[in-house]
Amino acid sequence: MFALVDCNNFYASCERVFRPDLNGKPIVVLSNNDGCVIARSNEAKAFGIPMGAVAYQYQEIYTKNNIQVFSSNYALYGDMSARVMNLLSQFAPEIEVYSIDEAFLQFDKCDYIKLDEEALKIKRVVSKSTGIPISLGFAPTKTLAKAANRIAKKFPERTNGIHIIDTDEKRIKALKWLAIEDVWGIGRRLSQRLRNIGVKTAFDFTQ
Repeated sequence: MFALVDCNNFYASCERVFRPDLNGKPIVVLSNNDGCVIARSNEAKAFGIPMGAVAYQYQEIYTKNNIQVFSSNYALYGDMSARVMNLLSQFAPEIEVYSIDEAFLQFDKCDYIKLDEEALKIKRVVSKSTGIPISLGFAPTKTLAKAANRIAKKFPERTNGIHIIDTDEKRIKALKWLAIEDVWGIGRRLSQRLRNIGVKTAFDFTQ
């Protein structure tokens, strides 16, 4: 069983660690030259600010809605990432750091572990030690773990940031929900080609 651990809105969450007064308030983080948006808190997303947005074009929205704007601080983000990954490595015999804010944990040699309880423990330890919120998706393959994590983040009230695909019923339900363009490894151009032949979901793709 694999778990994909993903730090929620990572750059924005890093900024909040040192500005707890900004919890619950909209934040955007800009690229090196402040040219475009590279991270948004959920509150900022609600104002319709897209990833990659040209920063100056949204200045009026920032001002009107009191959105906090940060220049990127990669030294800080790298340090916080190392802290999170170090903590995650304590929970599984194998860890693959996939990006600055994502890692796969493998639990094949830990059959005695109750995954839901372990997931809550991981969330609690990472949050308490770093202040960074995380989501976890568990599944038999990395691609399905990605899908499970997406569900955990999409429906936080229902999942508490944790989703486990451990039955065929859950697998099929997740695949039918997951749009083809959101499947890990399928880009925009290929997903459009697939849609043109009637493949609209991950489940369609498996068929």
